[in-house]
Amino acid sequence: MTDFDYQKQAQDYYAKAPVIILGSGASMAFGLPGMGELAEHIKTHVDTSAIPCSETGSWSEFCSLLETGTDLEAALHQVNFSNDTTDLIIQSVWDLINSRDESVYQSSIDDRHLFSLGTMLSHMFKSSLSELNIVTTNYDCLAEYACDQEGLHHYSGFSHGYTRRLAAPGYISCSRKVNIWKVHGSLDWFYSTQNETISIPKSQFRPDDYRPQIVTPGVQKYQKTHLEPYRSIIGSADTVLSNASAYLCVGFGFNDEHIQPKLLQKCQRDGAAIVIVTYALTDQAKALIFDGNIKNYLAIERADDGRSRIYSSQLEDPIIVEGDFWSLQGFLNLIM
Repeated sequence: MTDFDYQKQAQDYYAKAPVIILGSGASMAFGLPGMGELAEHIKTHVDTSAIPCSETGSWSEFCSLLETGTDLEAALHQVNFSNDTTDLIIQSVWDLINSRDESVYQSSIDDRHLFSLGTMLSHMFKSSLSELNIVTTNYDCLAEYACDQEGLHHYSGFSHGYTRRLAAPGYISCSRKVNIWKVHGSLDWFYSTQNETISIPKSQFRPDDYRPQIVTPGVQKYQKTHLEPYRSIIGSADTVLSNASAYLCVGFGFNDEHIQPKLLQKCQRDGAAIVIVTYALTDQAKALIFDGNIKNYLAIERADDGRSRIYSSQLEDPIIVEGDFWSLQGFLNLIM
């Protein structure tokens, strides 16, 4: 199909002001760890002396699963840990991601063009839009830094200040606002000794007896997300996804049950448009998009030599084109 215009399709979908969905691939581009590195870090950095004696066998089983190639989420599904051991795993995850997040933040202070996401958000606001929505499974604060880069207000479920407390969506009233719905928690969320979830931005330490409020993969993810603040955040994200007419997925693997059901239902039932830009489409993404009765899609992944492989609902077979359109920065060249 030689007359196919993928740039026009990208621009048409972008013009619908899509909900932005950020997966782990969006952060890995900045050096944040993926599941493989997190698994290795947990295995080697968790303080095993603090693991209850009754769970040492379970810990050995868990490490053996990781060493034989089982991915982190599958391993955490197969081995059940107590809250105490789960807290040790969460702290280890927090330590690694927080250190990488801080490095990116330090770089962003001097580089006012570091985040393509920020550039895109500002471009989207050159319209009548007053509010944009980001839904993410990531714990890091790169989306918040991207907003700061452009001088945009953001709301993530909390009030403003050095010690932030839960606040309703109408808390911030301004001419332009970016809502960031972090369905699995955030590096700056902590569960206090007063049984309250608070946000402490840019905390380089965990306050004494405060627990990071991030949800690790595995069984615990489904148990914890029924509690606050996750229940309200996920509810708000569901509303945003249900009301959208388009989605832009960046580095999202389509393996999270807190995001994709609403998204896919909207695409299948109402013909909502979806764009996927990623280094490599996961098997889950291919199955859901290509075999899931999605009517309007554009998916771009990396091909050999930095070129782009493009899949489209307007094509029978994918095409390979010159240019990097599979990264967010490259994708901006199509739409701006």
